Amino acid sequence: EIKFEPNVMCEHIDKKLTFRASQLEDGDIVCFQKSPKADSGTQVRYPDIPSFLEYVHNRQVVHFRSLEKPKDDEFCLELSKLHTYDDVVERVARQLGLDDPAKIRLTSHNCYSQQPKPQPIRYQGVEHLLDMLVHYNQTSDILYYEVLDIPLPELQFLKTLKVAFHHATKEEVVIHSIRLPKNSTIADVIIDLKTKVDLSSPTAELRVLEVFYHKIYKIFPLHEKIENINDQYWTLRAEEVCKTNDVPEEEKNPSQHDRLIHVYHFTKDPLQNQQIQNFGDPFFLAICEGETLAEVKGRIQRKLQVPDEEFSKWKFAFISMNRPDYLQDSDVVSARFQRRDVYGAWEQYLGLEHTDTAPKRAYTANQNRHTHEKPVRIYN
Repeated sequence: EIKFEPNVMCEHIDKKLTFRASQLEDGDIVCFQKSPKADSGTQVRYPDIPSFLEYVHNRQVVHFRSLEKPKDDEFCLELSKLHTYDDVVERVARQLGLDDPAKIRLTSHNCYSQQPKPQPIRYQGVEHLLDMLVHYNQTSDILYYEVLDIPLPELQFLKTLKVAFHHATKEEVVIHSIRLPKNSTIADVIIDLKTKVDLSSPTAELRVLEVFYHKIYKIFPLHEKIENINDQYWTLRAEEVCKTNDVPEEEKNPSQHDRLIHVYHFTKDPLQNQQIQNFGDPFFLAICEGETLAEVKGRIQRKLQVPDEEFSKWKFAFISMNRPDYLQDSDVVSARFQRRDVYGAWEQYLGLEHTDTAPKRAYTANQNRHTHEKPVRIYN
């Protein structure tokens, strides 16, 4: 053996030569193997010393974890850093007793966060096992796996979105996974969603919103492609638009004299210089020209089903650039909202100031819808 790092180098020794002629000195390593029988038909993976040393040099014990349980090792496999993508998924499939290795999806490990990387490894997206394990200048020995219901090459032509459906009258949110071809549109998402949810009316229509930190940032046009929509950091919300007590017809088709405004819950944090903190479910409200706050408040109370005693403690403010301007019952609300477009209109909104009584976590069951998010059910 001449050297082992960074690459293996070894040469055959001619037994007829002297040590000096073979350049053998003190401290050199001599490797030997039994001579294979001439008539032996046995197939071995590493038939000679060079191939065996190459295996030793590149062997890697990998700890595999289920992506659903990212803290626990499920099993370990001794692999080679030179194994191809197909070699690795074939070994994992064999370990799991799975017939189709293409249904295995792998995700690399982030050495800094000690978590799975956000994006999984694409089908044949890397050449060798080593490429799966290297994270910047560090090498991990952990991979995460999933068993898919369809082969990964097929799945990569699809886009999966998690959409939170808000029913017009029921006090819960249902999260559905929508899987469609990447060239599909929001209109296709709505068609698929209608087959999965119970609408309050057969004539109800749906719209899809982009929600982030309790604010509505976008209404998706029906023609928008879903391929570039990122639902990892933004919440996609689908809600009914129909003529009910909760969603009036004028909100669906506001006339030229109506304005569709954003309405958000907020409180002021005394520990952060009275800075505004939004919470709960944001929503739209159609207001008419000349409509006073007293009239708007009545519709908001009916929409959110807030008891009189509690509602009397609420304050209402026109908020622009995160600064509240408190309103009186006689103030004309529409006079404060000069912008007619809903896109980007989160800079101006009607703020409902009241105490956030809900626990400080993402979703909590049995909370009033006007104080926090509705209870959640998840369907994959």
